[in-house]
Amino acid sequence: MGGHGGPEVLHYEDAPDPLPSHGEALLRVRACALNHLDVWIRLGQAGRPVPLPHILGSDIAGEIVSLDRPVPGLAAGQRVMLSPGVSCGRCRMCLAGEDGSCREYRILGFQLPGGYAELVRCPAANVIPLPDGIAFEAAAAFPLAFLTAWRMLVRRAAVRPGEDVLVWAAGSGVGVAAIQIAKVFGARVIATAGTEEKLARARALGADEVVEHRSGDVVAEVRRLTGRKGADVVVEHVGQATWERSILCLAHRGRLVTCGATTGPQGTTDLRHLFARQLSILGSYMGSKADLLDAAALFFAGRLRSVVHAALPLAEARRAHEMLEASEHFGKIVLRV
Repeated sequence: MGGHGGPEVLHYEDAPDPLPSHGEALLRVRACALNHLDVWIRLGQAGRPVPLPHILGSDIAGEIVSLDRPVPGLAAGQRVMLSPGVSCGRCRMCLAGEDGSCREYRILGFQLPGGYAELVRCPAANVIPLPDGIAFEAAAAFPLAFLTAWRMLVRRAAVRPGEDVLVWAAGSGVGVAAIQIAKVFGARVIATAGTEEKLARARALGADEVVEHRSGDVVAEVRRLTGRKGADVVVEHVGQATWERSILCLAHRGRLVTCGATTGPQGTTDLRHLFARQLSILGSYMGSKADLLDAAALFFAGRLRSVVHAALPLAEARRAHEMLEASEHFGKIVLRV
C-alpha cells in the first residue's frame, strides 16, 4: 500500500525480505484473509497512522521458514497459522493473560507489516501449529474474526445456554463466527442478512431464525420470535446503521456487545431504555492469545468452521478489496500467496 485511498493504492511489487529479530519466527505465507480493518487502514480511517509504504493483512497461514532460536513444538517447514495480536509479554496485563489490553498491543497488518506478502515475521509466541487436515485458506479465514467473536460472546457477554442471541450481518466474518460460537454455548440464534441466499447460508451454519434486514422490521421480528421478550445478547459490529435498533431489540437486562462501526461511529441511544430496562453496553476489541487457543481447539476438532467465499491470487488484492467493499460475500475473501 503506497498511500491512502481506493483499491488503486494497492501495488503488487517487490519488497525487501523481513529480517527476524530476537524471539521471532519467519513465515512463508500461503494464505492471507481480508478483514474490514484492511479497508479502514487503506482509507486512512483506522484511528492510528501507519508508516507508508505498508503491507496489509492480519489473518495469516503458512509454513515456518526459520526460528530465531529453538522453540519446543515448532520447527522449520511446519504448517501454522498466526495469532494476529502482538504484545510485550512482560506487563501486568500480559502476565494476567489479558495481552489484548497490553499498552504495546499491535496487530499484524496494522501497526506491523502483514501477510499480503511472500514472507512475514512475528514473535514465536504468535505461532499456532496447524493440523494437516486443515487447508491454508481455511486457517487464514479463522483467527481474527473468531477471536473477536469469541471475546464478545464468551468473555464479555458471558452467553449462557437457552439465551436468545441476535447476530447482525450473518455473512460477515464476525457474523459467521458469532452464529457458530453462540450455538456451541447452547444459545438460540437469530441472524440477519440482506439477501435470501445469505439467510439460507446462515441457517446452514446453525442459525435458528433469520431476518432480512434491508427491508424487514428487525425489531418487530425479534420481539415476535422471542415472545415479546427481546434478545438477551445482541452482537453489534455494524455501527451507526443498526445501533438504535440493536438497543430496541434487547430484552430486560439484555447485553449489547460491540466490536466495530463499519457503517459509522455515531450511535444514538435513548438513555431511558438504558436505565429503565437495566441494559448493559459492552465494548470488545480483539482478544487474548488464550481466547484464540480456546476457539482454535474447537476449530481443529471440527466444531467451528471458517467459511471462505473466494480465494484470489495475491496479485489480485485490488479486486479482493473491491469485492469486500461491495458486501456481496458470505464469509471471508482470501488471498493465495
